[in-house]
Amino acid sequence: MRMKKLLCIAGLLVLLLGLPAANAADASGTWTGAFDFEGTNVPLTFHFAVANGALTGDVDGLPTTPAEIHDGKVDGSTVTFWVDTDYEDQTYKLVFKGTVSTLGNQIDFNFGTDDGSWGAELTASKDTKVAAVNVSGIWNGSFDFQGTSIPLIFHLTSSAGVVTGTVEGLPTSPAEIHEGKLDGDTVTFWLNTDYEGQTYKLVYKGKVSGGQIEFSFGTDDGSWETELTATKGA
Repeated sequence: MRMKKLLCIAGLLVLLLGLPAANAADASGTWTGAFDFEGTNVPLTFHFAVANGALTGDVDGLPTTPAEIHDGKVDGSTVTFWVDTDYEDQTYKLVFKGTVSTLGNQIDFNFGTDDGSWGAELTASKDTKVAAVNVSGIWNGSFDFQGTSIPLIFHLTSSAGVVTGTVEGLPTSPAEIHEGKLDGDTVTFWLNTDYEGQTYKLVYKGKVSGGQIEFSFGTDDGSWETELTATKGA
């Protein structure tokens, strides 16, 4: 009897170990919802990209917008991240925790300040619209700077409207892309680079057409700008 019992237990363990692990929820994409703040309905838009359990992207609609996501994770059906936002001249860290529905079309969020002094709830629904183009890949181009041709290489990855990657060829190289978005055939992002001892924020806006991106870019204060045509490489 004892041997039979041990064999049954062993068989059960083999069965359990052979079962596939629960898949992480697919949180990639654009999600929209709203929460109540002192009687006012505040809409938010979440732009998520997920890779190997790490969540990146940003949140539109907060006082600081878009707010870049930090420490984003997807663990099973649970989504967690935090963002910084300013309100009445103070910066607050907002911590988000959400549960993706079984059907994968909603996320129920609880979020608030990290010290627990304020909190709210929000249900976000998935936007089923798909971006018209995909800019993932390597893009090459050059621009004129004071009579010199400066080549740039764009390493871009796009997923569900979120663009990440780097740009090579600037004084600070590679320069990491921030708040990258793909909306239809328009790609936008910004990056920081150093020049003659100063750090400049360069803002990029490009129109995708076939294997090319027509970029206009320059400093965020408008003191300098130029254009560049990037062609997709292998």
